[in-house]
Amino acid sequence: MARMGRWFPRRVVVRGPSMVPALRDGDVVLACPWLTPRPGSVVLVSWSGRPGQLSVKRVAAREPGGWTVHGDNPYASTDSRELGPATVLAVIPARLWPAPRRFRPGTKPPAS
Repeated sequence: MARMGRWFPRRVVVRGPSMVPALRDGDVVLACPWLTPRPGSVVLVSWSGRPGQLSVKRVAAREPGGWTVHGDNPYASTDSRELGPATVLAVIPARLWPAPRRFRPGTKPPAS
């Protein structure tokens, strides 16, 4: 979480279809590095095998080597199934645009 700064929330633009239907390409979300991830949380992650790439995914489980994360759209997501454990940088508690909404861990938001 050091790359984002520990106490400052960031706006992040979602790219790609991996989180459809919860999030779509171009959605703007709030990333909070001080929040604790849990299964079901939407998170911002990095990958050791792809330096510099950030992804928005949903936590499946905590593993000894990091976090298992998956996209909500299994047909259009490159995630822990291919890349292995991820490093969680921040929890995403809400979408800011186009239709603001909060995310509750453990539930997938309905299609928007």
